[in-house]
Amino acid sequence: MKKDMIVVEGKKIMMCVVAAFLYAAGMNLFIVPTGLYSGGVMGISQVIRTLLTEYLHLNFNNFDIAGVIYYIINIPIFLLAFARLGRKFFAKTLIMVTSMTLFLSVIPVTEIVKDAMASCMVGGIISGGGIGIALRMGSSSGGMDVVGLMLARWKKDFSVGKVSLLMNLVLYGICFTLFDMETVVYSIIYASVYSVAMDRVHTQNITVEAKIITKADTGALEKAILDEIYRGVTKWSTLGAFTYDQSHLLYVTLSKYEVSRLKAVVRKFDPNAFIVITEGVSVDGNFLRKL
Repeated sequence: MKKDMIVVEGKKIMMCVVAAFLYAAGMNLFIVPTGLYSGGVMGISQVIRTLLTEYLHLNFNNFDIAGVIYYIINIPIFLLAFARLGRKFFAKTLIMVTSMTLFLSVIPVTEIVKDAMASCMVGGIISGGGIGIALRMGSSSGGMDVVGLMLARWKKDFSVGKVSLLMNLVLYGICFTLFDMETVVYSIIYASVYSVAMDRVHTQNITVEAKIITKADTGALEKAILDEIYRGVTKWSTLGAFTYDQSHLLYVTLSKYEVSRLKAVVRKFDPNAFIVITEGVSVDGNFLRKL
């Protein structure tokens, strides 16, 4: 079982690297040559890059320094998040951000399409799809995803979507003062296409319910779900109809984004646990939507 989990996680990490390549290709082949700006921390990195090259007249030739700036900004975010995020999520996010920085640095900035609208559409689909793949693999692109997760765990009114929206409003406001309106409008179009593509690939906001049937002592498992996934647990005592053996049924409501982490936690305590996942449930009341 442990060997199988290592193989599965290895495949997920490989897919994260592929996702990082797609993101970087979309940026360096379609968005950067057109002079457009992404949202979130990457957008901030691009603005800093522009200030360094156009206002301080630093020459980086065909090397896009934005990827390196993005990595540097993520370092304090990772240090703050290490104790709050699951180890697998943290490790895969670190691999993802490192791969993104590497590919952004080695893929040459090349103008393939001269039409700005076409660049917005194609670049948004490729980059957004890449990040969507990473999210499906239990990773993220760092930046506002990580900040949003930490804020959501601190206060239930926060979410990644709200934090990203606020950040982008500030970012594009800065772009409006520094650049022309056409650049800002096309950048917003790109950010919109990017977000739709990401959500299409990664249906992270689908709410699911998980039913876990186990014969193991559930005390430690319940605590792990509370501490590592920050989700409440409802427990029933059950009786098998065939064997009449006593068991426990744990009920957890969470986002699809967290299912892989829940399964990993359950398998640590009971590799033979029976897990039933139901997608698309409607939840009303005190349910924390983290993303």
